[in-house]
Amino acid sequence: MLEANTFGRIFRVTTFGESHGVALGAVIDGCPAGLPVDLEMLRSELARRRPGQSSLVTPRGEPDEFEIVSGVFEGITTGMPIAVLVYNKDAKSKDYADIKDVFRPGHGDFTYFAKYGHRDYRGGGRSSARETIGRVIGGAFAKQLLGTAGVSFVGGVTQVGSVFAHARDWNFALQNDVKTTDPDAVGPMEDEIERARRERDSVGGVVEVQAIGAPLGLGDPVFGKLDAAIAGAMMSIPAVKGVEIGAGFAASSLRGSQMNDELLPSGFASNNHGGILGGISSGAPIVVRLAIKPTSSLARQQRTVNADLEAQVCVTKGRHDPCVAIRAVPVAEAMLALVLADAWLLDLSSRKAQENFFQRTEIHYGLADKE
Repeated sequence: MLEANTFGRIFRVTTFGESHGVALGAVIDGCPAGLPVDLEMLRSELARRRPGQSSLVTPRGEPDEFEIVSGVFEGITTGMPIAVLVYNKDAKSKDYADIKDVFRPGHGDFTYFAKYGHRDYRGGGRSSARETIGRVIGGAFAKQLLGTAGVSFVGGVTQVGSVFAHARDWNFALQNDVKTTDPDAVGPMEDEIERARRERDSVGGVVEVQAIGAPLGLGDPVFGKLDAAIAGAMMSIPAVKGVEIGAGFAASSLRGSQMNDELLPSGFASNNHGGILGGISSGAPIVVRLAIKPTSSLARQQRTVNADLEAQVCVTKGRHDPCVAIRAVPVAEAMLALVLADAWLLDLSSRKAQENFFQRTEIHYGLADKE
C-alpha cells in the first residue's frame, strides 16, 4: 500500500495535521541514537517558514512553537520515534464558510472530493501548505544528522514573476523579506509582489537550494537515481510545478562541449551536472531549482462548479500569501535534506565495511578551485 503521508526508506518522516485542525507535526523514525538535538536550530527553521513574518506574506498569526513528545531525552536522540507537535493558534475557519460547497480554482478541492467523496474545506485541510510544518521539522533533524558528515544547506528566491536574481549571496537571503539571493533584486521583487496584491492577484517564483559537501556515491543506478528521488521530493511540495537540477532546462540549448563538466585532479571544472552523474552524487554541490506557481487563493471572482457540477462564482476569503515562493525556501531545503539523509543511511548500511578507491586514498572530490 502506498504510504502517502510517509517519506523515506530508512530515515522516515510521517507528517500529519490539517490547516485548521488542532495541531500539525511529524513523527521521525530511523534517526540514529546519540544525535545531540539543537532546539534553537529547529526553532529557527520553523520561524523561516512561519506565516506573519513580514508584510509580504500571509498575516495569519501563528507562532509555530513546537513540543517534542518522544524520542529525545536529555537533549539527545534515543533511537526511538521522534514525535513533534505544533498547535494551531490562529485558524479562522469561518472565512471558508461561503465556499464549503464549491471548488476553488487551482486548488485540490475538486480532485480531493472526486477521490474521497468528502473534503476539509477549511483552508484546504491536508492539501494546505501549512502541512509543510512537518517537513521542516523532519528536515531540521535530517540537517543536523548530515551536519555530522560535513553537509550544509543554502537556499533563496531567485525569481519572482518577471524579476530575476543574478547574484547568489546565500547569507543575504536570510536577511531580507523576499529571501532573495541578490541585493539588487529586493526592491523590484517587492514591487512585483505588492502589485499583484493590490490587483487581488498573486505571482509565482523560483527557489534554488543547494547541498554542499554531500558525500560522494549517494544514489543508485536506473530507478534508484538520486536526482529522481530529489525531483519526486520537490514535486511533493504544494505549488511546485517544475524541478531542475544543475543546468536543468538550459541544458537543452547547450552543446555537449559546453554542458560537460571536465574533470581535473582537484575536482570538476564546472557544475552543470548539479552534483549528480548517472544518478549518483559526484561530490560537487547538489543544485536544485523549483518553479512555484502563483498562489491559487484569490480575492477576486473566478468561475467554478459545485459538487453537482453546477456553475458557480467563487471568491476566496481568508489570509493568503501573494507569493508563496518566499516561505518555500526552508521547505525545499528540508526535502533535499530528507532525501540525502535517507540516501546516506542507506549507503552506509549497504556498504558496511567496504572500502572504495576514494576512501582508501582519502580523496574528497568536488568542485576544483578556480585558478
